[in-house]
Amino acid sequence: MICQACSTPLAEDVRFCPKCGVQMVAASPVYATYPPPLAIPGPMPRVRRNLQMLGILWCAFGAYRIFGGLIAMFFLRTFTMRTFGSGWPFGGAFGPAWMSSLLPVVAAYTVFVATLALLVGYSLLTRKPWGRTLAIVVGILTLLKPLLGTALGVYTLWVLAPATSGLEYESLADRT
Repeated sequence: MICQACSTPLAEDVRFCPKCGVQMVAASPVYATYPPPLAIPGPMPRVRRNLQMLGILWCAFGAYRIFGGLIAMFFLRTFTMRTFGSGWPFGGAFGPAWMSSLLPVVAAYTVFVATLALLVGYSLLTRKPWGRTLAIVVGILTLLKPLLGTALGVYTLWVLAPATSGLEYESLADRT
């Protein structure tokens, strides 16, 4: 008799495997002659192995972009709207007054870029069919954002850009 959990040869009267502790069930004589199935170890495919982490990183990058945009809007407003007061050694403001008109542009850019990043993360985590294409396009655009954006863009392209990754992603995609 053979343990079905760890493939250790056992005596016929043993009720528990001495190696792994699994309880032995009496097998029918027909199955006793077959060898245990072989588990073929192999590497997990690239997309399946990295897809969840990639989706989480895109969501975190979207949150980072929201936070960075809020900080940028705060400093832009503070420096241009004369909120330091007259006791400040540099006067009432650092920049010219026309810079205050950039506030809506910074806000719109922040919302747009963060929404794209969060949409990519959502589409990868839920395995939407259009998620791979969107992730590749946004990954290419994100390559221009130094440091974190470049690293995330390279990682995205490494996981999703090859043709074999496209086939694997299509097999994983939720077609509902």
